[in-house]
Amino acid sequence: HGDHVNAAHARYLEVRRALLIGRIDDAQRMLDELDHAALPAASRAAHELIDAGIAMRRLQTHAARAALERATLAAREAAIPALAAEVDSAWRILNAPAARLIAQGEERLLRLDEVEALFASNAFVVDACRLCVRENGTSMSLATRPVLFTLARMLAQAWPGDVPRDALILRAFRIREADETHRARLRVEMGRLRTMLRAHANIDATPRGFVLKPRHARDVAVLALPVEDEHAPLLAFLADGESWSSSALAIALGASQRTVQRSLDALAASGKVQSFGRGRARRWTTPPMPGFATALLLPVDLASD
Repeated sequence: HGDHVNAAHARYLEVRRALLIGRIDDAQRMLDELDHAALPAASRAAHELIDAGIAMRRLQTHAARAALERATLAAREAAIPALAAEVDSAWRILNAPAARLIAQGEERLLRLDEVEALFASNAFVVDACRLCVRENGTSMSLATRPVLFTLARMLAQAWPGDVPRDALILRAFRIREADETHRARLRVEMGRLRTMLRAHANIDATPRGFVLKPRHARDVAVLALPVEDEHAPLLAFLADGESWSSSALAIALGASQRTVQRSLDALAASGKVQSFGRGRARRWTTPPMPGFATALLLPVDLASD
């Protein structure tokens, strides 16, 4: 019996790792292979917590809520205070603001279920959490095209108005002053963006700039992180209060360890993270970001999105 429980625990650690690094389909497959019905209550609670985490990452909030209800019952049966606290934390994440909706000059916070409803609507959405464009249940990734994504976001935020050319140039190309070469480059990049979005929207030139014209959608919105910080993905991993090594964070983020270490040093200097231990035993942690969910900050395999 003990070996069976220990083996299941080891498997749950593998599933959790897959979930953290964005391999959601793999996490679901491994979780489905585990027969948790005969396991102790604590293990069943862990199973349901992971199931809820997968559902939240997939923005399946009804499934997440059902899994958390089962986790609550199992944690109550296990009578382990730390486990009950973890379940309570998962409930708070499900009900906390997960993103900001920016539309027609106004902003408001959205919970995960409201994000799910937004994606299911016929709105044209520029998703700054996952760096893609969404409409009618389909998505187009711009994660590897940062200039095009910046242009798309600026056009969406200004909709139904236009955006001046110089404003687009300064933001997308990250320069301080525009000249004719930059304006020529802007025309090229706008041509590329038109091609990518042609099934969803037109981009028309105006006397002062460019304007987005959706083909089918009646509404245009930008979905942004609750708090936009260049280190937001790193903070998302640390937000659950667990301690991480810099090498583990680098693997999870798909970044170099040196890049992660520089980010950690910057965050430590601003008091947002703290470390303990030395050398290879050094670990990093931070209190959870108060009042905000982190599901949309964590990486996701684009094939699973």
